[in-house]
Amino acid sequence: MAESLLFGVAESFIGKLASVAVQEASLSLSVYKDLQEIKKTVSLVKAVLLDAEQKQWQNNELREWLKQIKRVFYDAEDVIDDFECEALRKHVINTSGSIRRKVKCFFSNSNPLVYRFQMAHQIKHIKERFDKVAADRLKFGLQINDSDNRVVKRRELTHSYVIGSDVIGREHDKQKIIDMLLQDSGDSNSLSVIPVVGIGGLGKTTLAKAVFNDKSLDETFPLKMWVCVSDDFELKNLLVKILNAASVSGSSADPNPIHQESFTNLDLEQLQNRLRNVIAGKKFLLVLDDVWNEDRVKWVELKYLIQVGAEESKVLVTTRSHSIAKMMGTNTSYILEGLSLEDSLSVFVKWAFKEEEEKKYPELVEIGKEIVQKCGGLPLALRTLGSSLFLKFDVEEWKFIRDSEIWNLPQKEDDILPGLKLSYDQLPSYLKQCFACFSLFEKNFDFSNFHVSVLWVALGFLPPPSRGKTLEDMNIQFVYELQSRSFLQNFRDFGGGFCGFKLHDLVHDLSLYVARDEFQLLKFHNENILENVLHLSFLKNDLLGLTPVPTGLRTLIFPKGANNEAFLKTLVSRCKFLRVLQLPDSTYESLPRSIGKLKHLRYLNLGKSKELKSLPDSLCKLQNLYTLKLNGCIKLKKLPNGIGNLISLRQLIITTKQYTLPEKEIAKLTCLEILSVNSCDNLETLLLEGIQLSNLKWLGISSCGNLKSMPLHVIPNLEWLFITNCHKLKFSFHNENQIPKLKLKLLSLESLPQLVSFPEWLKGCADTLNTLVIDGCENLDELPEWLSTMICFNRFVVINCPKLLSLPDCFSNLESLLIVDCPELCRRYQPEVGHDWHKISHIKQVNVFFLRSQTSEG
Repeated sequence: MAESLLFGVAESFIGKLASVAVQEASLSLSVYKDLQEIKKTVSLVKAVLLDAEQKQWQNNELREWLKQIKRVFYDAEDVIDDFECEALRKHVINTSGSIRRKVKCFFSNSNPLVYRFQMAHQIKHIKERFDKVAADRLKFGLQINDSDNRVVKRRELTHSYVIGSDVIGREHDKQKIIDMLLQDSGDSNSLSVIPVVGIGGLGKTTLAKAVFNDKSLDETFPLKMWVCVSDDFELKNLLVKILNAASVSGSSADPNPIHQESFTNLDLEQLQNRLRNVIAGKKFLLVLDDVWNEDRVKWVELKYLIQVGAEESKVLVTTRSHSIAKMMGTNTSYILEGLSLEDSLSVFVKWAFKEEEEKKYPELVEIGKEIVQKCGGLPLALRTLGSSLFLKFDVEEWKFIRDSEIWNLPQKEDDILPGLKLSYDQLPSYLKQCFACFSLFEKNFDFSNFHVSVLWVALGFLPPPSRGKTLEDMNIQFVYELQSRSFLQNFRDFGGGFCGFKLHDLVHDLSLYVARDEFQLLKFHNENILENVLHLSFLKNDLLGLTPVPTGLRTLIFPKGANNEAFLKTLVSRCKFLRVLQLPDSTYESLPRSIGKLKHLRYLNLGKSKELKSLPDSLCKLQNLYTLKLNGCIKLKKLPNGIGNLISLRQLIITTKQYTLPEKEIAKLTCLEILSVNSCDNLETLLLEGIQLSNLKWLGISSCGNLKSMPLHVIPNLEWLFITNCHKLKFSFHNENQIPKLKLKLLSLESLPQLVSFPEWLKGCADTLNTLVIDGCENLDELPEWLSTMICFNRFVVINCPKLLSLPDCFSNLESLLIVDCPELCRRYQPEVGHDWHKISHIKQVNVFFLRSQTSEG
């Protein structure tokens, strides 16, 4: 199925051939003419790929031809990437290498004469293979279409819009379930469990959220807890989720976990005791969403622990399985049916058109009615198909969806919904590659855009950014495009280029389906690693080393806590084409020296490897490396020597025991866009004089207990600044007037007891700041009036600032205000009744909470 990704692969490959680095390298190696001929041949192949992708289902020979092309493309990419690696290596040698090193390089296996011979041979072989597959294309009668005109039309995202669309046609179901929850069970000794059952995509979770958030239940159930279970029904994990849900009870079904306590370090006995203390004698509503567990023993264990609540406490369960509902339920299951045709059309129209716009296109609405009839009343299919047709007014495009052969394919119980597959087919090629990456993560994974952006960048799925844009800008654009097509759910925009989201189970199944053969998530012992897999993720530690991995791997994601050193050494020495290597939470004390041979590597994640003490200096040979994550490596003595040789590095995230960072080496990282320094307790100053990191846009500093200074003048183009738990950091500078005008868009200040008032230098970003977050600044007692004059300032979050008594008088541009656990502010600005409510009532979105007492004030 990964053949559907080929057009994007072809475009990316042609782009590589046109890059300056490859053209210069091909001239110096005398293969320029060969590469130009390959480019012409690839263009001929690319011209028929879109037609071939659509027709492959009716022609096995065509499908096999596409597989051959795919293998040639990937082998060719590795060769071309080698050009770029060599160009970067030469640059480092010429700019920082000694005479001795240059002489040594000549006599090594990388000397120009040997390398030229090797590359000429490989280029010739690739050219022959491309010539063959290009000639074979003629026998399939394919139509030429060398540009992918599928584009994403983005709608404005608003919270109320999404909610309003999701609950269409469910008012009756909602009221019936509320009635069941309020009904006396008749048995004071038994916990009442109400299952909601229906097939995937019907909207069980959306309906349960609507019920959970209904104000009519607040008085009956003072304690409300929402837990997403999915396929993890381990008792300890469930207790942690329930306790976290109890800590934010009263906010919403999707609370922002502002004050969630960390319960993960408690053992099972401690968790049980804590749960009893939290729910004993209280009347609660507990939602267990998306349950897959069929083990009755596990359910009975949990049920026994939560039966200590008050009489008439209720549990609402959503599941696809009637047998699970029968096992857990004490009441008759509520069977959820598909939407009526009328409601289905309303959902479809809501997502396919702007408000009232459908009246201008009656012919499209008529075709839409026929499409709706094929969706079986499933809101998920209606929403994604409607989104795929948003702002498309070509009748033929709508007819293409209506008349697709996919609707006629035999449908088994676990098959991909035709509506979802059609929506995927309508994605532009560049988004198809990005979407496939979701398959490397387990179901119900809580994504941030950073989880996928590092993969997209490292694997070359993002096109080169246009002038004035960064790769991070492209990443967030692609995430928003997928969101606008309704492939992402529970979407939260945190500002500062950071957002979170999840995938519906059926959308995750779709990612597995479209990515199979190339992407693989290994979950069970009886699974074999696919022969041609390029991207491999292990879910459990005991799966490592059971079967050999292909040498052509590009992505390798280890499970948390990896400790198989022999397996790691074998992989590093064999998988020389790796672009992505993730080793989070590992127990390795160091890495093998051979890591320096992974010259294609772009992303290396060693985050939270608490036993890591040292890194080999050979790591600094990875001139292609974009991202290096060393956060949470609390035993790491120092950064490797020569880190300045990582000249492509864009993201550096570190924890180290060093007292100072290597100034001269850091200064060489001129491409650096993101720098995060975490738990560096010995560090006293972040950046010294003489450094200019002009490309740095994002800076995060957290838990650096001895950090005293942070000269902002060395990072003049900084846009996002996060400072957390740095108690000695000074916010006033002797020469504040000399600090250049800042370009900050987001500023987050958290757990800073030394912050009493705002530093004057923040006026320097008066024209750019749009988001300000202040959290846990317990001694901050005043906000400056000039804060309200910032022309772009539209989002303000204030959390746990007990000494803060008032806000500036006039926030004319503010659109969103969140106040949490600030006693006086919560009292004065309580919606509708607070003394100063009138001063902020014009703001579009205002939320005022006092969570510490677990009561909502707004």
